[in-house]
Amino acid sequence: MDIAEHLEGLRTAAMAFVRYADRAGLDAPVPTCPGWTVRDLVAHQGNVHRWAVANLRGHENDRDVVEREGRSSPDPLQWLRDGTIEFARAVSEETAPGVRPVVFLVDADPGTPREFWARRQCHETTIHAVDALSAALGRYPTAAETWIDPAVARDGIDELLTGFVPRPRSRLRSEEAVRLVVRTEGEGGAWLVEVSDELPVTTRLDPAAELPAYDVLLAGESVALYLQVWNRGDPSGSVGGGWDAWRVGMKV
Repeated sequence: MDIAEHLEGLRTAAMAFVRYADRAGLDAPVPTCPGWTVRDLVAHQGNVHRWAVANLRGHENDRDVVEREGRSSPDPLQWLRDGTIEFARAVSEETAPGVRPVVFLVDADPGTPREFWARRQCHETTIHAVDALSAALGRYPTAAETWIDPAVARDGIDELLTGFVPRPRSRLRSEEAVRLVVRTEGEGGAWLVEVSDELPVTTRLDPAAELPAYDVLLAGESVALYLQVWNRGDPSGSVGGGWDAWRVGMKV
């Protein structure tokens, strides 16, 4: 996906976020984020958008101050919208001379920070819009209840598996080596995640080729897998037919 596609994914997710947050109410609990209310969710997301803007423009940003601003705003949902719009503007600008925006995922190219941040905020906003949907429903949503495009879902699976999973701060570990294959059925995405007591390793696979040997296979429709690997799928079902280490160790 390119910048325009990621910004379109962000726009769609932001609209869904506001719709479901308004429907749930600011004091509603968020089933997918235990201990959070919708107000907490809105303050967090608006804070992250503004943090990304500061990174792109080379500005200082006090995240505690910004989050308090969001919580105390007389219209938190408009405050959220404003942050989304400002982020889209910042991504559309050329990076100013001398500014070196931070990128922090394993597969991120420091030379293309606008591409990195467009992708990151597309999925940050999409996943938290799913959280807002869960608040409106009072439970974890199904894939069919979301608005998410399969192409966005596949891109978000890739970001998690290749960007987040291999980070040094990743807590995904297993005393016994585990080879996890993730594959979207009929839609062109496959990955091998090798988990041990050391840093996980992810390899993109050719989805048309025969799968390598694995211990756990996670396969299904793209949006359902997206929700599952980001731990927004129904927690009563376990990833990969019984491998619970994912839900415990893969938290972003």
